[in-house]
Amino acid sequence: MKSMKSALLGLTMLGVAATAVAQGQQFIPLLSYRVGPYAAGGSGYFGGAIDYFNLINATGGINGVKILYEECETEYNASRGVECYERLKTKHGGASTIDPLSTGIAYALLDRVAQDQIPMTTFGYGSSNAADGRVFKWVFPVGTTYWNQAAAMIAYLGQKEGGLDKLKGKKIVHLYHDSAFGKEPIPVLEALAAKHGFELIKLAVAHPGNTQESQWLQIRQAKPDYVILWGWGVMNPTALKAAAKVGFPRDKVIGVWWAGSEEDVIPAGDAAKGYITAAFTAPGTSFPVMQDIKNKLYAAGKGNLDDTSRQGSIYHTRGVSYGVIIVEAIRKAQEKYGKGKVMTPEQVRWGLENLNLTDARIKELGVGGMFPPIKTSCLDHEGSGMVRFQQWDGKSFKQLTPFMSGDKAMVRKMVDESAAKYAAEKKITPRDCSKEG
Repeated sequence: MKSMKSALLGLTMLGVAATAVAQGQQFIPLLSYRVGPYAAGGSGYFGGAIDYFNLINATGGINGVKILYEECETEYNASRGVECYERLKTKHGGASTIDPLSTGIAYALLDRVAQDQIPMTTFGYGSSNAADGRVFKWVFPVGTTYWNQAAAMIAYLGQKEGGLDKLKGKKIVHLYHDSAFGKEPIPVLEALAAKHGFELIKLAVAHPGNTQESQWLQIRQAKPDYVILWGWGVMNPTALKAAAKVGFPRDKVIGVWWAGSEEDVIPAGDAAKGYITAAFTAPGTSFPVMQDIKNKLYAAGKGNLDDTSRQGSIYHTRGVSYGVIIVEAIRKAQEKYGKGKVMTPEQVRWGLENLNLTDARIKELGVGGMFPPIKTSCLDHEGSGMVRFQQWDGKSFKQLTPFMSGDKAMVRKMVDESAAKYAAEKKITPRDCSKEG
């Protein structure tokens, strides 16, 4: 029922947005998903983004320019995602940027956005080699990538063991969603296994992930030291329940940040207690911007979430964080191309490539501590690479570490090598960043 209500609310908000006059407004298509096995993530994330966009509109827009958005339901399906992109990219004067919140859809759109010259952000997901802006001019894995997350996970496990050298001889299982998303970190995990001498055991779980008996039987037999849970949707509480059933300690399970939300742990009940996950944004309602969203939108019945208890949740604040980054990229572009003007896709692309969200600026925006500083460039479309770790105590997530990183030098070398290979295959001439303004 909640998924249905979310979908209906999303359609209502879509209608409100779509009836607005496009002239003088910045159009941002939302390739969202509010139904299906991954609805909790999509509704929370896009609900947060819409809440922030509506807050910006309610407070005068971006130097007077209002945001126009329209949703298209992808159901987290790559082919549907492509259909939605093609349907929306030319509406309302043309899309200025997109964010599909799906590694599979992002993969499918890599060539299309370059051809159409529409910047695509992949906030905490997607193809990690797109951090190399010389090759991927139109793609921005802004914030941090799966590769840097994987490196940070191993760095964190090294801390738990008393040093990275203590990982030698350990067994680490990579239990992953059998999709582009789940396979993305494997090259980094393999490289770190070779470097530090631990054994990496890879176990795939078929979509949607509600059947894992054979995988956890293998885990019980292998007796690993840690399990990295690279899950999504129903796969996550299923894994935690299975871990409890076979007696595997939950504080030895380290989840990807898409397995680290309230919707992942609450359905697992007591089986989730002690579970640790990565994160690249912080939850909570105490941030000034979250108070504004509560008081100016939800108090007036204009909030996007049907379940108001989700305000300030992991997915909701993550969507708000995405909204902040997009708005600041447009604001940055206006500084160069004209305040109070609607920015073209190329101008928004320039704004994304020249972000400089310092601690001071993040605090000024009312989101101090919600995410780490981000500074992008022609060479670096990621701009941070920082990760923090949190633990579920049965009621809420408690922060275990500040924002930290793993072996970023190794990851960057892998990014450069992978991007160069992609450029050769696609016959792309990498940009000379020394000539970019």
